[in-house]
Amino acid sequence: MQKALELAAKAALKDEVPVGAILVQNDQIIAQGYNHRESWNSVLAHAELIAIQRASNQLQAWRLLNMTLYVTLEPCLMCSGAIQQARIPRVVFGAHDAKGGALVSLYQVGSDSRLNHRFAVTGGVLEDECRQILKVFFKGKRLQK
Repeated sequence: MQKALELAAKAALKDEVPVGAILVQNDQIIAQGYNHRESWNSVLAHAELIAIQRASNQLQAWRLLNMTLYVTLEPCLMCSGAIQQARIPRVVFGAHDAKGGALVSLYQVGSDSRLNHRFAVTGGVLEDECRQILKVFFKGKRLQK
């Protein structure tokens, strides 16, 4: 999670919402990403989706089995759907997202028995640090206005 926080800090320096994500397999980082929605002008440029796409490209596979996704903010519904579709077996996130989180806060995509793939979810890892980087970022945005 510490590495994901470092990526979130990079996003903040680029005036992107500070979210970082890494995919790990056998204690090795396979892929990583941080938000690029503003710089890429893409609603799809979430940290999780970037990491998933990079891992798929590197492994030449869409099934990302035996991996853990670490992300600083609870994934949204779009990213949770991509996690489910990629068959990622485990997600560890930092800060809960009461307004958009789809793993614990608003929905429970990872444990929904109606879906063909379920995955383990652990939330609240380094939550204070993950929440703080977001608070500082959005406070700065409000002050700019």
